[in-house]
Amino acid sequence: MVEVKPLKEGGKVGEPEGKLAVLNRVMRIPPRAIELLERAEKEMILFLNVRVDDRTVITADAFVVYHNTARGPAKGGIRFAPNLTLSEVRDLAERMTWKTALTGIPFGGGKSGIAVDPKSLTPYAKREIMREFVHLIRSELVTGSYIPAPDLGTGPREMAVIYGELHIPECVTGKPVAVGGVPGRREATGRGVATAARLAAQRMLGKEISECTVAIQGFGNVGSWTARFLSSMGAKVVAISDSKGGAFDGDGLDVEELSKHKAETGSVVGFAEEISNEELLSLDVDILIPAAVEGVLREGNAGDVRAKLIVEGANGPTTPEGDEILRERGIPVIPDILANSGGVIASYIEWRSAKSGSITSASEVYGTIDERIKLAFERMAKLSEERGISYRDAAMAIAVGEVVRAMEERGWI
Repeated sequence: MVEVKPLKEGGKVGEPEGKLAVLNRVMRIPPRAIELLERAEKEMILFLNVRVDDRTVITADAFVVYHNTARGPAKGGIRFAPNLTLSEVRDLAERMTWKTALTGIPFGGGKSGIAVDPKSLTPYAKREIMREFVHLIRSELVTGSYIPAPDLGTGPREMAVIYGELHIPECVTGKPVAVGGVPGRREATGRGVATAARLAAQRMLGKEISECTVAIQGFGNVGSWTARFLSSMGAKVVAISDSKGGAFDGDGLDVEELSKHKAETGSVVGFAEEISNEELLSLDVDILIPAAVEGVLREGNAGDVRAKLIVEGANGPTTPEGDEILRERGIPVIPDILANSGGVIASYIEWRSAKSGSITSASEVYGTIDERIKLAFERMAKLSEERGISYRDAAMAIAVGEVVRAMEERGWI
C-alpha cells in the first residue's frame, strides 16, 4: 500500500536522480519496492561491428535497458548519439517507467541506444546499423518484451527497417504511415507539451493560453510542433531558439514563416531580433518551455528566470539545484514525465492499432493525447494542492504509486 504524506520542510526535489529518497519523505513506499525501483530490471551491453562498404567498418557500443516491466513491456526509443553511455540510457528508461505510469499507458519503461554520430552516417550506413542492432536483440523484439520507437538521431525510416526485418506490425512504433504508422505520431510530443501548457496556464496562471506569451528553447521536432500548436491555440510565441541562437519578436513570431526560414538557412537565427539561448531563458514571459537538451535550468541561472510558469518539453531540462531555486521563488514547473508524454501516448495508439488492425486518424490521436494528459494533469494538480507538495513530487508520487500497485498485484512485493 502506498500512502502519500506531506513533504517535510526542506525536502529537495530532483527527478529522477535521488527521487526515491525524496519520495520516501512524501509517501510511504514498501522497502522491497524501493529495492526493485532503484535499479534497472535488465541491462544489455552490445558491440556492433558493421561493414558498410569495401573500405568502411563501423564499430559502436550499444545499450538496452529495461527499468521496470511490472505494468507492461518495456517501451522506449532508440537513440543515436556519439557520446551515449549506459548511464544515460538507464536514466531515460527510468523516465519512461514514470511517463507510462502517470498517463495510464500499459507499458513499462525501457530505452536503447547506439553510440554513433547520426550526422556522420549515410542513409545506407544507418540502415545497416539498424539491421545489425535488430539481429542482436531479435528475441527481445519478436517476443514483444521491448517495443522501440524513434528518439534523438532516429526516425520513422529506422523504425521501418525494424518492421522490414521482422514483419510484425506491433513490434515497433513510430513507423511511417505507409507501413503501419499512425498519422499524428510525428507531432505527438509537441501536441502533448502544448496541451500541458494550455492546462497549466488555466489552472496556475488563471489565463487562457490565447492570453499568454511563450518562449521556447529548441526548434527540433518537439519545439517546432509545440510552437505550431500553441500558435494555433492563439498563444503569442515571442521567442524561439535552436543550437545556433534565437529569434525574438515582442509582437509574436510567425511560426510557419520561421519554419520555412530554418528549412532554408539551417537555423532560426536571422529571422527576427537575435538573442542567445541564455537570454531566452530569462525573458519576461508567461510560459517558458525548455524543449532542447537536459540541464539548461540550473543553479547558475534559475535565479534569473522571469517566466511565471515552466513546462518541460525536453527530458530533464531542470537540474535538482535549479528546481529547488525555482520552487523557492514560487515558479511552478510542469515536469517532463507529464508534459512530454504525448509521444508515448501516440505510440500506444499505434501499437494497439497494429494489434487490432484498426485504422486511426490524426484527430483521434490528438484527442487521446489531450485526454490522457488532462487526466494526469488534474490528478497531479489535485494531489499537489491537497498535500502541499510540488507538481513534480505529485506527478512522481502518482507514477510510483501506480508501479508499486502493479508490483503488488503481480506478487513481486
